[in-house]
Amino acid sequence: MFSYILRRILQLIPVFLGSTLLIYALVFAMPGDPIAALFGDKPPAPALLEAIRAEFHLDQPFFVQYFYYMKGLLTGDMGTTFSGQSVNEVLARTLPVTARLAVMAIAIEFVLSIIIGTISALRKGKVVDNVNLVISLIFLAMPIFVMCFLAQYFLAIKLGWFRPTVGGQNDWGDLWLPAIVLGLSLYATSMRLMRGTVIETLNQDWVRTAYSKGLPSYRVLPVHVLRNSLIPVITNSATNFGVLLVGATVTEYIFNIPGVGNVLFHATLKHEGPTIVSFVTIFVVIYVLVNLVVDLLYGLLDPRIRYV
Repeated sequence: MFSYILRRILQLIPVFLGSTLLIYALVFAMPGDPIAALFGDKPPAPALLEAIRAEFHLDQPFFVQYFYYMKGLLTGDMGTTFSGQSVNEVLARTLPVTARLAVMAIAIEFVLSIIIGTISALRKGKVVDNVNLVISLIFLAMPIFVMCFLAQYFLAIKLGWFRPTVGGQNDWGDLWLPAIVLGLSLYATSMRLMRGTVIETLNQDWVRTAYSKGLPSYRVLPVHVLRNSLIPVITNSATNFGVLLVGATVTEYIFNIPGVGNVLFHATLKHEGPTIVSFVTIFVVIYVLVNLVVDLLYGLLDPRIRYV
């Protein structure tokens, strides 16, 4: 087990170097002059432009810029935004907000998918199953921005259950509406996975054996059925968690959430290389670590899985 964990952690090194190099190359290849864009329609003096480019090493070749960035990154300095803020401070301020949103959305998705997926599997072909499948298809087909606007209009403006936007107040209780929207947008796939695996598990020999021995359903379902059906759902939820860390940009923008997606969106518009590369690199590392934790959970859910 220890050697497996160590090997997976060592795999982070080439992933880290490759992701930073690739993202930095993509940012470097973006058209336009980010420094000139800061001044809008009023171009500054050429000497000022050159001074700012020299400050951010934008007047150097690609590999020289990448060297300066990696040198700072390895010493804990992720660079400075074009507005003069430290990327470390921006990340420390925005990552907890997005992490709270992602945790709440995944919890909503996970609980709903297990409960509704299991009910649909036990009522396969019945009215409840068909209704659940139709609802999941609606959520699966609906764009996220449409769900955001509908939730704002009906749940926030019409019913008044939530605030339409989050803004500066972004504690756990303030993120319920965007978390519900994100959870429902991800719920459909996990629910259908749960339904399919439960149906498949119910037809396995060990489940029939458990029922033939006289075990009640409240004993067979959680121990023999649900435990063996959770692995695909956990894998999908872990993937969704990594996606939410960078993929909640639209939701954060609509609900005015000061998270990493919102900052990353504006940094892309401004061509802020250090901000984009640093954020994406952190997300890659978190994504790999989350998948490592999920792999280790497999052994707890299924004793047949061993790490050699």
